[in-house]
Parts: sequence; C-alpha cells; structure tokens
Amino acid sequence: MSKAEPLRRGWTTGACATAACKAALTGLWGGDVPERVTITLPRGETPAFAVAEATRGDGWVEAGIVKDAGDDPDVTHGAMIRVRVAASAGGIVFRAGEGVGRVTKPGLPIGVGEPAINPVPRAMMDEVVAELAARHACAPDVQVTVSVPGGAALAAKTWNPRLGIEGGLSILGTTGIVRPFSCAAWIASIHRGVDVARASGLIHVAGCTGATSERVVQALHGLPDHAMLDMGDFAGGMLKYLARHPVPRVTVGGGIGKVSKLAQGAVDLHSGRSQVDFARLSDLAGTDLTTCNTALEAVGRVPELAGRVATEARTRVRSMIEAEVDIVVIDRAGAILAHAR
Repeated sequence: MSKAEPLRRGWTTGACATAACKAALTGLWGGDVPERVTITLPRGETPAFAVAEATRGDGWVEAGIVKDAGDDPDVTHGAMIRVRVAASAGGIVFRAGEGVGRVTKPGLPIGVGEPAINPVPRAMMDEVVAELAARHACAPDVQVTVSVPGGAALAAKTWNPRLGIEGGLSILGTTGIVRPFSCAAWIASIHRGVDVARASGLIHVAGCTGATSERVVQALHGLPDHAMLDMGDFAGGMLKYLARHPVPRVTVGGGIGKVSKLAQGAVDLHSGRSQVDFARLSDLAGTDLTTCNTALEAVGRVPELAGRVATEARTRVRSMIEAEVDIVVIDRAGAILAHAR
C-alpha cells in the first residue's frame, strides 16, 4: 500500500450481525436467503454484505457474514458472525450462541445475565425485524441467536474477561464502522472499565502504560483484575472520564519516559504524539540533561530524578481529578524507581 492510499475502513461485529439477521429473516419469511444484503447504519450509510453461508432447519434459518475490519488490526477480522432466527413466544428475544459472552458484572450498558450484544446492534436488529415483518406481513416475534465460532478464544485477547463478560466476545458498534487505528475503541474500553469498577463498589483503580507496569502496580496494591484499567498511552481518556465518574483512589503506573511526559502535562503518551522535554527534566534534576537520549538515561545520571518526576506527575493528575492519587515509576525490568503518594 502506498503512503498516499487511504486506509480501508471496515464493519463492526454489530453491523455484521445485523446483516446476518436480515439475511436469515429473509430466508425465514421470504423463502430464499439472499446472496447479498444491504443494511442502514445509524448515521445513514447503506453498506452491502456478502452472505458467506446459510443453513435452515425445522422452524429456523441461520446466515453467516465474514467480518471485514478493513485495515484495522481488529482481533475479530475474518471471524464468522452467525445469526439464527426462529419464532419467539412474543417480541424480539436475543440469545448468546457459541462464542458470544454473557454479562456477569454490573456497570455495562447491558444488564447482568444478558448476552453481550450491545444496545446499538440490538436497535439495528430491532429495525431489521420491524422492516421485514411489515414487508412479509409477519408478526415481529423473533428469537435472534448470535454466535461467533472460536469467539471464546478471541475474547481472551480482549478486555472482556476484565469487564466481567464471560464465555466469548461482545457484539459491538455504535456507528457500524471500524475506522482503522482509531483510538475510540480503546478509550471506550477504558470508560467501560471505570463503569464496571464503580458498579462493583471498588474504591481503588489503576491505569498503567503497559503490561510490566500493570503487573507491578497490581501486585503492589493487591488489586483485583477489574480494578486495572487498560490506560496504555491514553492517560487523558482515562483521567477525563474519572473526573466525571470519580473513584476515591487512583494509581497511575508506567516507565519513566511516559510518566515524564505526564508530568509535563501531556495526556496522550504515545511516542509519535508527545516527547520528553529534557530541558524540563534538567530543571527538575538541577543539572543539564539535554544531552540524554532517554529519560531512563537521565535517571541513571540523577537517581533522585525519578522521585521528582513522580511527584510532578502526581500534582498534574490531582489537578485533573478529585481522588487520592499515587504514581508508580518502574524500569524496564519491573523494579520500582519511585512511588509518589
């Protein structure tokens, strides 16, 4: 792909499930399952989907759509999203089939015990049922079972286990569109993590920049998995949400480079979007560090610098949220360099 060529967008699991639902319902009420179906997304787009498979049995029809995430490195790219439809005793009833999880913790937009099919995909499928029921003069009483073969294994690579979604994937999407390398999905997962923590009554959560700092912070404070927010580089996404949805105690953990950027006031800690200010580090250290290539090299010259950076970062975070805050700075091996409390 040339640099000038735009990245290709894709479709959410919710959009694929909606297309599969429409194909299956057409087969249930109209006779033949179509080879392609067109759906309307929440913002008015009307993409068409190829139906990859279709089967039928006594009183039910099932259709499958292969998820295309475009150029985004989505864990569900290439997964088969299947929907089976059958008559219900009344109204639209959603079921979790193979590879689709169930909600086990409060705080998510779907109630405990429900299949992890989010509100927008449900609404999209509701509209498809209403549309086809009117077209074929059928009662809109349908059981909709969504499944994703292999979804349980894929879910282990997502935030679902931490959010209390057990047994498989979530059927997601607010627009129906996957935008390549978008930060929105990651930040939304941070927000859902805060929601689950609050609904579970937790008074202490932690956001870390990576797996090593997360392991160290979790062990340091003895925190459960659902207290650990997958902050990554998105300190702003976490802290701004915590400002509106507070938790009494917040820990931020990370390497000296990313914590230095947080101390400087950066809230996007990605190396391509913020840089360590070595002049500022020099001020904190009381000596010239502008010749250093990394913040870790600067700490090697002035060991007490890690503590000063942690204290500065704590001040920054406390200016953004109302909470008891501590900052943990670690090295690449997982040793704690500083802990500002």
